[in-house]
Amino acid sequence: MLKRVFLGLFIAATVACTAAPRIIDIDVPGSNNLKPDPRQQKVAKEIAELVTTLSYKKIVLNDSISSVIFENYLKEMDGNRSYFLTSDIKNFEQYRYTFDNDLKNGDLSAAFFMFNTYQKRYNEKITFSIKQLDNKFDFTKNDAYVYDREKLPWFTNQKESDESWSNKVKYDYLNLKLTAQKDSAIKASLKKRYDNLLSQSNKINNQDAFQVFMTAFTDAVDPHTSYFNPANAANFNIDMARSLEGIGATLSSENEFVTIKSVVTGGPADKSKQFKIDDKIIGVAQGNEEFVDVVGWRLDNAIELIRGKKGTTVRLKILSKDQDLSAQPKIISLVREKIILEDQSVQKKVKTYIKNGKTYKYGIIEIPAFYADWAEMQKGNPNYKSTTRDVKIVLDSLKQEKVDGIIIDLRGNGGGSLSEAIDLTGLFIKTGPVVQTKNYRGKVDIDKDEDPTIFWDGPLTVMIDRFSASASEIFAGAIQDYGRGVIVGNTTYGKGTVQSAIAMKRIDSSFADKEDQINLTMAKFYRITGSSTQHKGVTPDVEFPTVFPADVYGESAKKSALPWDEIPSSKYVKVAELGKTISELKAQHDARMKTSKEYAYLLQDISEFKKRDKDVSLPLNEVALKKQRDDLEAKNLKRENERRVSRGLAPITNKSEKVKEDNFDFVQDETLKITTDYILDTKSDKR
Repeated sequence: MLKRVFLGLFIAATVACTAAPRIIDIDVPGSNNLKPDPRQQKVAKEIAELVTTLSYKKIVLNDSISSVIFENYLKEMDGNRSYFLTSDIKNFEQYRYTFDNDLKNGDLSAAFFMFNTYQKRYNEKITFSIKQLDNKFDFTKNDAYVYDREKLPWFTNQKESDESWSNKVKYDYLNLKLTAQKDSAIKASLKKRYDNLLSQSNKINNQDAFQVFMTAFTDAVDPHTSYFNPANAANFNIDMARSLEGIGATLSSENEFVTIKSVVTGGPADKSKQFKIDDKIIGVAQGNEEFVDVVGWRLDNAIELIRGKKGTTVRLKILSKDQDLSAQPKIISLVREKIILEDQSVQKKVKTYIKNGKTYKYGIIEIPAFYADWAEMQKGNPNYKSTTRDVKIVLDSLKQEKVDGIIIDLRGNGGGSLSEAIDLTGLFIKTGPVVQTKNYRGKVDIDKDEDPTIFWDGPLTVMIDRFSASASEIFAGAIQDYGRGVIVGNTTYGKGTVQSAIAMKRIDSSFADKEDQINLTMAKFYRITGSSTQHKGVTPDVEFPTVFPADVYGESAKKSALPWDEIPSSKYVKVAELGKTISELKAQHDARMKTSKEYAYLLQDISEFKKRDKDVSLPLNEVALKKQRDDLEAKNLKRENERRVSRGLAPITNKSEKVKEDNFDFVQDETLKITTDYILDTKSDKR
């Protein structure tokens, strides 16, 4: 979740270097021998100062946090313990308690030495994998491939590492063999895959290494303080704005080529009618300038050339997916436009439910994030893109369709703009406090909805799950505290902190050459009752079981997370007292669940998930692996047909026959029933 705050001149000055730099040979044969640049060294010092002066957590850079950074860094590079040897870790131990001073002094030599060692080991294992393809594999033995090594020791020696990687290649081979491919095709496919991994490794640069280390550092502060290098900052801000300036195409990197994967409806690429899926971009030119050959480029660098300011021209050299570099490319000229990412924005659908002979119509509003186009808002554009504006438009259309109730679906919504969460709440209440925030100085502010306009005063239900976080928790919590609607689903993630986006160029003018930023945790938010959502999240009124336990999937699973606490309640007036109604809704829901096959399937799925979650290996015996997969496929098909028949659909003979319309959302379906009970119970109370 993000509260957009630009911190200008009051940023404290960088601490002076207090120790002479160490001399470390960071070159490692077999790696790209990456080196930090002066700007990165300065950025590291500035961020070290920021987190010790402005962070809500008020951390002190000392040996204790240095050790946490060290462990985080190893996990960021090799979390599955698949590359490093015990000897590497022993060599790295000399840096465990030096990262605190390194950051204060802008000394990145130890960090880069460790990263270069990681890349060496990575390249060694991929090269080893390629050589293994010359072997003849025996799939009759009862060997196993241990794919989850997170809790295992580091490899003791090279032989142990090679044995593990030999099994991985063997599994990759068997995986393709079970699809009835010939040996020659399997070897060609795997060699192409491994060669591509090596190629991508050779494109790794010092920005990548710096990002990995800074992530290890900021995660040691708290889970949501984050440094974004220029490429990641651009993607973060596009995600927040749900818009970008460019040609309107989704790109990927495949076999050294930048490839078109989709085009945005109404964008320049779409309107040109000259692009096909899997077309390859081999050259990019700005206006009438010379073409730049982008074959073999990193995807993010190529995208940087293709994106650009609205109204400017970009020319692309295009080959179709079946053409090679000897073919004559097609040249397409496009004028860049503002691209609105509608498929990642608010969506609506209308569903009905029949009870006691009456049909109830519901508008379901799916909100993937709390987004806002800050740049357009600052320009004064009254039509800037935002979650609340999009929901207003959807609500108007649903009111015209005369729906009986609104269901807000926040499942999987990880948050976003704090102000959007406040504004969205305001669409459903008259006026009043929505959320309280306490900053790093201890000052508490109450953020209120001041607009008395209510855009929907009818029945309201909010759906949440374990991955509804931050701004989603503010909205759901406020609706629950006001008694404005019913909350259905799973207990939420439990993220109760506020980040401020600080562009590095606003800290120091010498950083103006790049658009990197830090999102710094500077406040915590609290419900209007005074309770923090940190760790605890929002508990739904009608709760479903979940496959995602809080101690693994949630804020409480993060070691550096801030604790739960509470502050005094703000003054607010409830819209309704729903205690009795919710008790009735739970009773009706529980009664349905006793005879619900789908609910029984959900409980079985949770049990199966827990069993599979404990698995760390797969068989390398062809007969055993095929049987395991065939049994699972048969079980899933049987389950799917039972579900289809119960819904009046014809059974299928294999999973590939499923069509989009067959997808069934049990929780959403039950939410329609809960909302209908809510409407009937409310009417009963009024009578």
